[in-house]
Amino acid sequence: MSVLAGLLLSGFGAPAGAVPAGRFDAGAIGENAPFVDEQVLYKQGDFGYACFRIPGVVRATNGMLLAFAEGRVKDCGDDEDIDLVLRRSADGGRTWGPLQVLSEGNGTTHGNPVPIVDRRTGRVVLVSTHNGAEPCPNGCDRDPWVQHSDDHGATWTAAREMTEGKRPEWNFWYATGPMHGIQLEHGPHAGRLVVGASFESWDRVGAHVYGSHLLYSDDSGLTWNIGAETSRDDGTVIAQELTVVELTDGRIYASARERGTDGGNRAYAISSDSGETWDAPFRTVPAPATTDVQASLLRFDDDRILYSSPMHPGAREAMGIRSSYDEGRRFETWDQGKVFYWGPSAYSDLVRLDGDEAALMYEAGTVTPYEQIRFARFNEAYLETPNGAPPGIPGPPAPGPTTPDVSPYRNEAYVRGGAQTTDGRFGNGLSLDRVDDRVEVEFDDSIDLGGNDFTLTSWIRYSDRTGAHAILWFHRVDRGTNPPALWLRAEPASNRIRAILAVDRFDVTVQSQSAYNDGQWHFVVLQRARGELRLLVDGLQVSSAPAPAGSLTLGREFGTGGLHIGQRIDGVDRFRGTLDEVRVYRRALTATELDLVQRRNLPVGGKLGLRLPFDNVS
Repeated sequence: MSVLAGLLLSGFGAPAGAVPAGRFDAGAIGENAPFVDEQVLYKQGDFGYACFRIPGVVRATNGMLLAFAEGRVKDCGDDEDIDLVLRRSADGGRTWGPLQVLSEGNGTTHGNPVPIVDRRTGRVVLVSTHNGAEPCPNGCDRDPWVQHSDDHGATWTAAREMTEGKRPEWNFWYATGPMHGIQLEHGPHAGRLVVGASFESWDRVGAHVYGSHLLYSDDSGLTWNIGAETSRDDGTVIAQELTVVELTDGRIYASARERGTDGGNRAYAISSDSGETWDAPFRTVPAPATTDVQASLLRFDDDRILYSSPMHPGAREAMGIRSSYDEGRRFETWDQGKVFYWGPSAYSDLVRLDGDEAALMYEAGTVTPYEQIRFARFNEAYLETPNGAPPGIPGPPAPGPTTPDVSPYRNEAYVRGGAQTTDGRFGNGLSLDRVDDRVEVEFDDSIDLGGNDFTLTSWIRYSDRTGAHAILWFHRVDRGTNPPALWLRAEPASNRIRAILAVDRFDVTVQSQSAYNDGQWHFVVLQRARGELRLLVDGLQVSSAPAPAGSLTLGREFGTGGLHIGQRIDGVDRFRGTLDEVRVYRRALTATELDLVQRRNLPVGGKLGLRLPFDNVS
């Protein structure tokens, strides 16, 4: 029985939100000239939803484009009240119709959309997962469901639980896709629908078992089978969020999000029997380098496969497309590919259009990657246009007053805002006014902490009761939990001093139980030492946490802001008070060495990259 999807806007063909200019114009340049046309399809707060995530897009047999997403009612979290929603375009993505609710959560989670088009019947099939209303940040029981449309997405059947697509032991997590599924064109099973999925099992006693598999259907999506399957307990990597493409010889190539069990960034496996088994377990590949995130594959033509994901190797930033011209054996590096958006970005999907056109649907924002879902229609020539330099790469620092670095590297430390010296803990210190005062040190190998242990020290004296006051801020702004990042900040409004270290998909926080805003001098130390992040104040360890391995300057080719003292890199959270004796070591100092620095201000050496006594400004 068909259920008419809910419509929250009226009038098919309403234009989507336009993205600011700065794009090629095909009409002005010529028919085959590079062009891209980009719009916002879903935006936080639109249609009554707090957030939209998880894009998926397909083209129906009549040319209709179907752009799926999760409509998250409460917030951007992965659980609780989430609906599956859709917008359609009848003109190749130039304008878009109203929002349709395909599967309403009613307090539960309906998500991970995987649409597939059956070219034989015209049916559009949607595979997804459902779970209960309770939050499940550490896993919960999720189940696959399926529904379909026989009128190119206008109306949809009610969703049916796909009991045949899940084993009973897959009890702790289950996820379909997310991205579009495929229909095989070659071999004895041409016409088969294939979807990637992953699972996690836990018997509440032993170790968790992670795995991935294919689902396939030979009857236009009515019934499904569990096909190729691999799991972590057979010695492979943890491969999740599968995206699949058919190779020209009929084999299925699957690319997966690799969850940190190997040195590679993506994992892959191949099935030579139409998705029923894997030829070999998933293995990682060193390229394309990307962060821990979902991606999408698309067959563009017989000679080219497209791959979309954030280009940055350590952060969800710089959404782009890379190509493979040898059936997935090698993909372009980020600078050989095409960057569509330099800012925060995350999940994506791809769809083939007419002629030499395709489209990229992706999550993006200015502060976090989850503010919008965009749709970028482009032609093949646009993929060949140069990227230019990433906008985050700073030029040479503007000239101005400096304060001496007495480390062996003699880094230029620029004093901004007219900050002046005053009485310090040892000799003079630097007085900062929270208006425009700060110190900027250009990025240099001497302060590149990389994946090493480190020690940061500073004396602080302040008395503010409100706000957040940055002490040391390295390399980049931490947009939420978008690593890599390292910073140390006094937060009197929350009665604490807090530091964050973020690498890969991990972010670790250490914080004190006091803000130390009593107008007296306090010696603050932040260390990564032997797998632990430690915060010490006045010689006592006040907080610690396991510190993940990984480089704090991974992706430095995308730009790094060096070290800022007394402010966040983007100019907020400035410090009011006095700082003295800032030091940066590319190693963990011992307790004895820290004591010598604290009590006697001795010039302890050994991988000392920066030492600012703040005795004078010149």
